[in-house]
Amino acid sequence: MGTPFVLDADHRVFRDTVRDLARSEFLPGYLGRAARDEFPHQEVKRLAAAGLLDLTLAEERGGQGADLIALGLACEEVGYADPNLGYVLFATNLVVPLLAAHPGSAVRGWATRVAAGDALACFAVTEPGGGSDAAAQRTRAERVDGGWRLTGEKTSVTQAPHADVAIVLAQTDAGSRARGIGCFLVETADPTVSSQRFADPGFRPLGRGSVTMDGTFVPDERVLAEPGGGFQQIMAEFDLSRTLIALTCAGAAQRALDLASSYASERVAFGRPLAANQGVSFPIAEHTTYLEAVRALAFHTLGLRMAGEPHTTQAAMLKWWAPRVAFAAVQEAVVLHGHVGWSEEMPLQALLRDVSGYQIGDGTPQIQKIIIARDVLGRVAVDH
Repeated sequence: MGTPFVLDADHRVFRDTVRDLARSEFLPGYLGRAARDEFPHQEVKRLAAAGLLDLTLAEERGGQGADLIALGLACEEVGYADPNLGYVLFATNLVVPLLAAHPGSAVRGWATRVAAGDALACFAVTEPGGGSDAAAQRTRAERVDGGWRLTGEKTSVTQAPHADVAIVLAQTDAGSRARGIGCFLVETADPTVSSQRFADPGFRPLGRGSVTMDGTFVPDERVLAEPGGGFQQIMAEFDLSRTLIALTCAGAAQRALDLASSYASERVAFGRPLAANQGVSFPIAEHTTYLEAVRALAFHTLGLRMAGEPHTTQAAMLKWWAPRVAFAAVQEAVVLHGHVGWSEEMPLQALLRDVSGYQIGDGTPQIQKIIIARDVLGRVAVDH
């Protein structure tokens, strides 16, 4: 029999510390930030000061040396206070180790700046014609003296309007799909790089947009992965980001359920609290159950990754299911509040919009189900 998973004392102390920080400093201003297009620079600097932007980076590289369980706990607690800051937290914790491991001092310098909250990075993978088919890269990387020239457009890039550097996948050998894809660090201040912001109902402080490169030169010292290595490198990061998205969403949904529970306990109708009615208490019980199941699968998946075990299928399960669970929980909280929940004066509508975006990014539910079906049924599940 295996040992049941429980948090040890150190993880519980860490969780409580992050919870205190997030609920005291980030939660009160969430509603105002969620309604604006202004990037939360001050809050990101506070995350950095607390050591939350380089959590899993080894101590010898200047990071905190924490494990993935701690990172997952931080994502849930920050997601509870502000799911937009939750995205910054997990995305930055993917970027920093990737850049810090590079042999070039220029790239490592960017890692230091991003970890300190002094610069922002984004992942530029999706293309207008490719969508979830990440191997079908049309952005071209042409070999030139001293480096590469990149030409192409990336779309649906979270944080693109504010990013200082972009981690870009590009095809070096037309028609070779994953075998020819390299990974490049592009500085967005380059005059050959342009960006356009999209108008979205959620994720407004982070922004989503395009990144277009018109013959952008990337020197060899800013190549993150040579042709053939870029695709697998980024795909491996998706397994982690999909798991952390699940915990960020669980945090946001838990806040909505806590608000609904408090309201149902205090609001009196027909002479008794709303919570005395099973039509109110049962939905809260059901969504609480679903969120606990999300957490169990998420920490199991992080444990598999830490042990070096396959976990792509579990990450795909979390990616299609957890945002849907969270969205349903927030929506139920809106309904249980009645007209109060419909008001923009409460954070529920903002939570609903922000959580909805997590259903699409990092691969749609349909893509995740293909991954799961292929694992369960074999290639026959996706053969055409």
